[in-house]
Amino acid sequence: MRISLKPRSRHSHHAVIIAENDSRTRDTRISREIGLGCFDSRETNAAKLTRRVQGVRRATERSVVDLLKRCADDGYKIRRAALVVGSVIDPDSIANPHIRAHALEGRLFRTTLEAVLQSRGIQCAIFIERDTYATASKLLRQSRTQIQRTLAHLRRSVNGPWRADQKLAALAAWMSL
Repeated sequence: MRISLKPRSRHSHHAVIIAENDSRTRDTRISREIGLGCFDSRETNAAKLTRRVQGVRRATERSVVDLLKRCADDGYKIRRAALVVGSVIDPDSIANPHIRAHALEGRLFRTTLEAVLQSRGIQCAIFIERDTYATASKLLRQSRTQIQRTLAHLRRSVNGPWRADQKLAALAAWMSL
């Protein structure tokens, strides 16, 4: 089973699960909004920041545990995860405090989710959104056009939206196979 996550906004993320077991394969989409809240970059109270970070970690842990339980109840086991992120830039290198706050949020979500998944024995790959197609082209040894054709073909088996977010999530899951 594979899980691929793609940001839907600066404050929430979307999970796409492609589940399989020995007897059957199915495509299951589970949306999981993990509200991180907006960190105020002017916050100087270390205790408040620590409580907020711990809250995010607890929420992430609960979300992953819930997801794993629901999948297990349906006879599936998640083995791999792929996170598609906007950036892996060091937030300290960003001068603008508002943008730095978003980068800190992104890093917190990415590192927290990665740690929780890995603590459960789930391999985790991270892909940068703007580089995903180039990375896929190298990894899958296919041209961008071939990859886009395959994703377009995959669309036929999907109920619901099939926008850039869903395509990137499916591509990240494909690269994680």
